[in-house]
Amino acid sequence: MDRRQFIGASAAAGLVALGGTNAARAQQILKFTITCGHPPVFNWVKVLDETFLGTIDRELAAAGSPVKIEWTKAYGGTVAKLGAESDALKTSVSDAGLVSQIFEAAKFPLQQVTLQVPFGSSDIATVSAIVQKLNGQFTEMNDAWSKNNMMVLGIVAIDGYQLVTNFPVNSAADLAGKKIFVPGPIANWLQGTGAVAVSGNLNTYYNGIQTGVAQGAIVSMSPVWSAKLHEVAPHITLCNLGAQYTGSLAFNLRSFQKLPPVAQEAVRKAGRAYDAEFARTQTALAEDAVKNLRAAGANVTTLPEAERAKWAAMLPNLPDTWASQLEKQGVKSARPLVNAYIEALKAAGVKPVRDWKA
Repeated sequence: MDRRQFIGASAAAGLVALGGTNAARAQQILKFTITCGHPPVFNWVKVLDETFLGTIDRELAAAGSPVKIEWTKAYGGTVAKLGAESDALKTSVSDAGLVSQIFEAAKFPLQQVTLQVPFGSSDIATVSAIVQKLNGQFTEMNDAWSKNNMMVLGIVAIDGYQLVTNFPVNSAADLAGKKIFVPGPIANWLQGTGAVAVSGNLNTYYNGIQTGVAQGAIVSMSPVWSAKLHEVAPHITLCNLGAQYTGSLAFNLRSFQKLPPVAQEAVRKAGRAYDAEFARTQTALAEDAVKNLRAAGANVTTLPEAERAKWAAMLPNLPDTWASQLEKQGVKSARPLVNAYIEALKAAGVKPVRDWKA
């Protein structure tokens, strides 16, 4: 029997309770799988497990629905490896989960839009709200998901990226000649600095820095603490490269369409609840992480504004380069999309270190 089929509905349907009560409503059980390449130690997985799944259960119960979803929780890459989560969802191996599209730029090109504008907003909620608005504004963004048998329910915008290194950083010039771990398109943020970008992710940073594969990483603060990166990279430089849209909470379209309307609405509400709770908890965790790192003896410093400006000036015109490359591939909305993102940042009161233009 297909694991997505409803089971257990036949036995209770015709039963009549003692005393002449009405026939009991049949319970419908749906077996689904939820996946993520990261382990539950990271907040985006914890909120997925607690808030998203918990909200679905509560909404179904509140609506008096006979539907119950039993989840197989395949976190930590047990079913879908990091950077390949979308394949599991596309092929219906997974019914729901987090997609780290930062590692799948070829499949989700427009979803890399915020990464083309470093030194932007440090506020997760601001970036999330802008991305949600752009999703509704630019159909090509949603087309990438529907073509891959998915729909987006929530946004994972990570708190402002910073530097963790095993050497002190007092200026942008200190990066020259150093090997720095970066995820996916973030490698562009090192162009012109003289640093060497090394591809990596949170699952590889600790051992990679410890063994000399790289001397540091560009990473957000909350996972620095949870992954104990300060043990191998004790120099924490707060350079505020900006909060970034790096992942999405997605649902398999075929699985979603199998749900009755009441369950579909429960899933949509759970997606909105995930957005709000993740932004709140991730912001708090980032603030706590800095305090914890200082208390643990890490050397936490702030890169001066003048040095941030020098770093930004070293970079090529990233939005323009990105838009031009995608236009050659036939992606027509790249330029208006990145320009819309830049203008939305300004409208939100963000004063970019560099006035990026595509």
